[in-house]
Amino acid sequence: MHPIIVIPSRLASTRLPRKPLVDIGGVPMIVRVARQALVAQIGPVVVAAGDEEILEAVKGISGVRGVLTDSDLASGSDRVHAALSDVDPDGAHDVVINLQGDLPLIAPSSLTAVLKPLEDPAIDIGTLAAPVMSDAERDATQVVKIACDFDGADVTRALYFSRLPIPWGDGPHWHHVGVYAWRRTALERFVALTPSALERRESLEQLRALQAGMTIGCARIDHAPQGVDTPADLEHVRGLV
Repeated sequence: MHPIIVIPSRLASTRLPRKPLVDIGGVPMIVRVARQALVAQIGPVVVAAGDEEILEAVKGISGVRGVLTDSDLASGSDRVHAALSDVDPDGAHDVVINLQGDLPLIAPSSLTAVLKPLEDPAIDIGTLAAPVMSDAERDATQVVKIACDFDGADVTRALYFSRLPIPWGDGPHWHHVGVYAWRRTALERFVALTPSALERRESLEQLRALQAGMTIGCARIDHAPQGVDTPADLEHVRGLV
C-alpha cells in the first residue's frame, strides 16, 4: 500500500462555529490534527480546506500541504476526493486515509491500525472500532455504534452502523471512530453514488457504502479518542491537553 492522509476541514459548523480554528492549548485544532498525522509517518499529509483561513492556519507546518476545495461540497468524502484529484491526479497513492479534522487527540497508532483491514483484498474500506465503556456512551445518539463481532480477532467486518445501541441483547457494544482508509477505487465509486435511503435516515454516510454492496472492515483500538463537536466537547478536550 502507498497511503496518503487527507484531512477534510471547513469553517461552517452548526454546533461549534469555526470549529477547525478553535484554540486548544494555544494551537488551532486543525493544526493539532495535522501534527498527529505527521507523527504517524504513514505518508504525505494534506489538509483539504473549504476556506482560505484554514490554509493560513496550516501553511507553516513543515510536511503538510494545504489544498483549497469548494466550500459547498456535500461531505468530507467529497472533499477528500476533490483534494486527491489536485495533489495526486495520476493515482500514485492507492489508499487514502480520511482523518476527521475534529479529532485533535487521535493517536498516531490508530492511523496505522486503520490500514489493517485493507490487508484483506476483499475489504473496500477500513475504519476503527473501540469498546463502549458506559451506558451513557452506548445510549448517546452522537456516538455511532457498529454491529460487528471481533470474536477475539483484531479485525472484523462491519455489518451495520447506527446511532442506536446495536446489536440488541447482552454483549459488548462498539463505538465507531470516524476515520476511514479508502482504497482509491472504492472512493471513486462511492462519490459517484447518490445518498442512499438508509444514509439519509440515520444521517450516516457509511451506510451508502454498505447499501451499495461495499465491504467495510473494522480494526479494534482500545479507546475512542475524544472528538470535538460541541462547546462542551471543546472544554473537555482543553482540560486534557
